[in-house]
Amino acid sequence: MTRLTLLDSPLFLGFENIERSFERLKKSGDGYPPYNIEQIGENGLRISLAVAGFTMDELDVEIENNQLNIRGRQQDDGNRVFLHRGIAARQFQRSFVLADGIEITGATLDNGLLHIDIKRLIPEPQVQKIRINKAGNKDNQVIDVEARK
Repeated sequence: MTRLTLLDSPLFLGFENIERSFERLKKSGDGYPPYNIEQIGENGLRISLAVAGFTMDELDVEIENNQLNIRGRQQDDGNRVFLHRGIAARQFQRSFVLADGIEITGATLDNGLLHIDIKRLIPEPQVQKIRINKAGNKDNQVIDVEARK
C-alpha cells in the first residue's frame, strides 16, 4: 500500500527532509514544559520555556539536523522527605524544527524561564542561468552556471 503524504507531488524535488520533520513533530511528546514563541524585532524570535526548578546543569540545548532539541533532566534528591509532592522531578524533551536560514543566537535562564533567541537570516535571491548544449556535442559535459543577484 502506498502512503500518501503532504509533499507527494513529483514537482517537489528534494523535500524528503521536510516529510521526516513532520513525522518527528507528530511524535513529539506532551505539553510539558509549557512554552511561548514571541517576535523580537523584525527578524528575531524568542522561545521561552517554563523550567522552574531546573538548574543550568540540568538543561541541555542542541541543534541536530535542523531540529532544536531542549532536554531537562532533574535528579531526585533521596535525602528529602515530602509530606506532599506536587512538583515532580521529571525529565522532558521539547523539539522545534528549524527552517534553513535560522540561527540560534543565545540561551539564558532567568527566573525559571529558559529563553532561546533566534535570528532569521534573510537570504539574497539568486538566479542561475544554465547554458543548454546541443545533444551529441562533446562539449556538453560542461555546464556553464552564471549566478546573478
